[in-house]
Amino acid sequence: MSMEFGVLGPLSLDAAGRSYLPSAPKPKQLLALLILNANRVTSAAACIEELWHSDPPATAGSTLQTYVLHIRKALSALPGVGSLAAARQILKTHDYGYELEVCPDDVDVVRFGLLVREGQRAQDRGQDHRAAELFGQALEVWRGDVLVDVQLGPSLEVHARGLEEARLGVWERRVEAELRLGRHHRLLSELASTAARYPAHENVHAQLMVALYRSGRSTDALTVFQRLRSVLRRELGLDPSVRLQRLYEAVLRADPLLDVHRGGSDLLSLDLAVEAARSA
Repeated sequence: MSMEFGVLGPLSLDAAGRSYLPSAPKPKQLLALLILNANRVTSAAACIEELWHSDPPATAGSTLQTYVLHIRKALSALPGVGSLAAARQILKTHDYGYELEVCPDDVDVVRFGLLVREGQRAQDRGQDHRAAELFGQALEVWRGDVLVDVQLGPSLEVHARGLEEARLGVWERRVEAELRLGRHHRLLSELASTAARYPAHENVHAQLMVALYRSGRSTDALTVFQRLRSVLRRELGLDPSVRLQRLYEAVLRADPLLDVHRGGSDLLSLDLAVEAARSA
């Protein structure tokens, strides 16, 4: 029976369409940490720090063991597991910690990483259709914000921040591949909403500028730059990067290097295109 261990959204421990999560907050928090370290030993010290930060109770060790038991009881209820003895073969005790030993395909964050790596290999080979497809599949693994229903301690906070940054980076790479394929029209709404969510994110705004320019909306592309510049100056006291300024200049002069290269290879390579535009 296939299981589903999920952290890319609400915490999940599912099988056959049913949830088997422990109900208490601390065991759920511990389970999230073990899923993120699946098939690796997580030290008891790391578990205690996650659950109680730098102020653990005197009973932290025994309480941790109780939380592990709660998780094992949840695992024992899974179809195909059926007992605490079998659950101990999934959540194993080691000399200095615990290991959740599971099939990698059953863990959403592992599937996400595998799809991203496949997509990157396709992009490196210039296979934009395949790259866009794989990056899109990676993003579809997500069900919402990381561990949106779990209390985050120091380790989970770091994991969550890194995963959300990775999610945005994969989204940008998918958009980059789609832009190279000439799909700018279909990206406009998605790019505009993402730029609104990340008002100081330069690359998202650069991609929106390119999509607008290619859709015959040069004035709107220039407005995007001006809005970004206002936000950066107001919030950070900075101007847009040289890269963005060169893109702005390329849009102003309607440089053909910003058009879709239907013959195939290089387009966004915004860095290369805009650098060429600057020196033209």
